[in-house]
Amino acid sequence: MKLQFVMVLVIACSLGSVGAAQTYDIHAEKSKIIALENAWNQAQIHRDGEGLNRLVSDTFVYTDWDGTLLNKSQFIADSKDLAVTTTLVANNGVEVYFYPGVAVVTGAYHAKGTSKGKPFDNYGRFTDTWISLNGQWQCVASHTNHTRKPGSK
Repeated sequence: MKLQFVMVLVIACSLGSVGAAQTYDIHAEKSKIIALENAWNQAQIHRDGEGLNRLVSDTFVYTDWDGTLLNKSQFIADSKDLAVTTTLVANNGVEVYFYPGVAVVTGAYHAKGTSKGKPFDNYGRFTDTWISLNGQWQCVASHTNHTRKPGSK
């Protein structure tokens, strides 16, 4: 009887350890994904096409707030547009949802700067879909939309 209890206890502790390890991995992966999202923001601010190239897959598709659809090369070219100076891109309320080999990220963003000499101050929401390929996360799809500025009606 004592042996059976000890065996059950050992199995229960082992399962608990496996569960804790999986939880730890999910937290670590969530941190990686959020860091990649932040790197994306910095790449946009600095017109870093090579940085964006590493973050998005070759089959990347971007749907902009106005319905414009861009592939990877168009998206990177757009981010290097000298008529646009971005001074701020910040995310908040970021959530990461995991599926086997896939992470879906949702959140809100605030972007400021100038476009063709005119200031912009945009607030919106985004959904990014990341896949894990050979141990590396790459974004395969992104969608943004504008929302009202906080406090406005």
